[in-house]
Amino acid sequence: MSNIKKVVLAYSGGLDTAVILRWLQETYGCEVVTFTADIGQGEEVEPARAKAEALGVKEIYIEDLCEEFARDYVFPMFRANTVYEGEYLLGTSIARPLIARRLVEIAEETGADAISHGATGKGNDQVRFELGAYALKPDIQVIAPWREWDLNSREKLLAYAEQHGIPIEKKRGKKSPYSMDANLLHISYEGGCLEDPWCEPEQDMWRWSVAPEQAPDQPVYIELRYEKGDIVAVNGEAMSPARVLATLNQLGGQNGIGRLDIVENRYVGMKSRGCYETPGGTIMLKAHRALESITLDREVAHLKDELMPRYASLIYNGYWWSPEREMLQEMIDLSQATVTGEVRLKLYKGNVQVVGRRSDCCSLFDADVATFEDDEGKYDQKDAAGFIKLNALRLRIAARLKNNKL
Repeated sequence: MSNIKKVVLAYSGGLDTAVILRWLQETYGCEVVTFTADIGQGEEVEPARAKAEALGVKEIYIEDLCEEFARDYVFPMFRANTVYEGEYLLGTSIARPLIARRLVEIAEETGADAISHGATGKGNDQVRFELGAYALKPDIQVIAPWREWDLNSREKLLAYAEQHGIPIEKKRGKKSPYSMDANLLHISYEGGCLEDPWCEPEQDMWRWSVAPEQAPDQPVYIELRYEKGDIVAVNGEAMSPARVLATLNQLGGQNGIGRLDIVENRYVGMKSRGCYETPGGTIMLKAHRALESITLDREVAHLKDELMPRYASLIYNGYWWSPEREMLQEMIDLSQATVTGEVRLKLYKGNVQVVGRRSDCCSLFDADVATFEDDEGKYDQKDAAGFIKLNALRLRIAARLKNNKL
């Protein structure tokens, strides 16, 4: 990559990306453009500007992408009821395509030759960033320092920072032993004692939620309004997608909802133990399925459930910008045309319970047909005999053949 003159770096201002910034300048002799995205991580991003300026950066991008993140990435994913390996709500995975897209766009705006990121060579994020970048700009060049340098420990990073005059804030108090990543959908924890899958997480690790046993003794009831598969109001108050997520995170966290401790299969081949807090997403998943239960045709709902694991894997593995994910999204979005109505939920000590669902315009639930009382001839129970016999035909034929061979 001797032709590299300018690089766009995904930059947080922390130790890793500060070192990467200087390393790019030293190793490639190039100009660096920094891009810092606010996607609801709960920390100030503006200080990254001063840090970048101190390192000689002239073009600095700091952007609030919370609404775009919730509207164009999180909400479409939840229309599919997406869960990876039965548990993970993909909080980290779904943020990467947006960052990859902006890296490529900024590279085009600034005439940069390459993009760079701080993902390690052991993780999924390197795959997600780079697959996304290549899908959007096939000839983009990508620099992944963790796959090139030998600064493979915090001590080496600190030593490099000191040697090159990189200012690093020394935070007072106890340093968290965990590697954490947060956005509007979730916060994740890895490393420390979590590298032993038998080790229970320390209670003071969790940042967003109270322990379920310490949650209020009285349940909290909430009502969500949906239009075409997306939440548009909470407790009767209209809200934007980002505000919906923030509100549900707060309500869920207060009631001990959304904690998860899993061992997942990374795309690069290893198993990894991680802990997650996704209070708002946990509520959204439960509520969305409840509304679909009365507004979706049975076979449409079942087909969605069959395809969801594939859709989840595409997002987890970094294929958000692939043609197959876009094809599935078209089908999923089409299914949501009738998913309009309200869901009432009870939040209580770590649990989300659906206690009501209704749709004035689109409900397929017919009480007159489903009733155990007199249905006034809307359902002839005698019809079930022929239905059962036809469906049993192949079973009876197979049983006769089997019995004749015994």
